[in-house]
Amino acid sequence: MRKQDRFILWPQYFDLNRKRSEGRRIPKNQAQQSPRLEELQRAAQRLGLDVEMVPELAYPATPWQKTGILLIGKKGSKLEIMKRIAKEVAIQRSKSPS
Repeated sequence: MRKQDRFILWPQYFDLNRKRSEGRRIPKNQAQQSPRLEELQRAAQRLGLDVEMVPELAYPATPWQKTGILLIGKKGSKLEIMKRIAKEVAIQRSKSPS
């Protein structure tokens, strides 16, 4: 799949601890505490999205943290895909015992 056919999603887009100016892209009521790349990948796979994980990359604002990215096949708008993934992560976190 070509790069133009995929969205790039950083874990920072879903992080409740970040402000919008620090990279969060979804509303706070849908964000999660410190989402991990692996759980975002599992959520995207559960939704039937074409997903590829690249773990060695760092978010530009925090180059010392290698958080990685998800490459998601374009099926709708980027914001809608992010909201669906965030909702799936919230469902899975509520099911798993902490």
